Amino acid sequence: MPLTRRTRLVLTAGAGLLAAGAAVTVHALTGADADAGLEPAKASGAPHCRRITDTAPTSLGGLPRRDTSLAGVAVWGQQDIILRCGVTPPHLTPDPCFAVDGVDWIIDRAQSTGSRKVIVSYGRTPATQVVFDGRGHTDAALVDLSKLIAPIRQTSHCIPSR
Repeated sequence: MPLTRRTRLVLTAGAGLLAAGAAVTVHALTGADADAGLEPAKASGAPHCRRITDTAPTSLGGLPRRDTSLAGVAVWGQQDIILRCGVTPPHLTPDPCFAVDGVDWIIDRAQSTGSRKVIVSYGRTPATQVVFDGRGHTDAALVDLSKLIAPIRQTSHCIPSR
């Protein structure tokens, strides 16, 4: 049975809408918006930063990693965990310091809130900032992140060694 001109137009328009919907779905599923609102750190092109982001786990704190086009940046979940390598290393500070598997970390109180924790590796250049904002399991994530940071030579400690 031959199609009328109107039927062909409706079918063509429907196919166009399906294609547009598929493009939006692919964009959402591939994480193309993982970069939204993020900027790479000043020294994000450092070789250690490339190694860190290239070997960062596909899952962190129970959240899947999302693709990003930014150098030195890794994102998990809906930006629930954001890693930025190449930030300015912190100096001695009254902010709380803790160690995880031999890596010293500072809690950046100026940038942290009740639901958002910002930590920065201490005594290693380039420094790495990690923002926990939401539902990621911080303790488990810090163990994995410390493994990524540990190969960078430590030049100072915020926690005295025993």
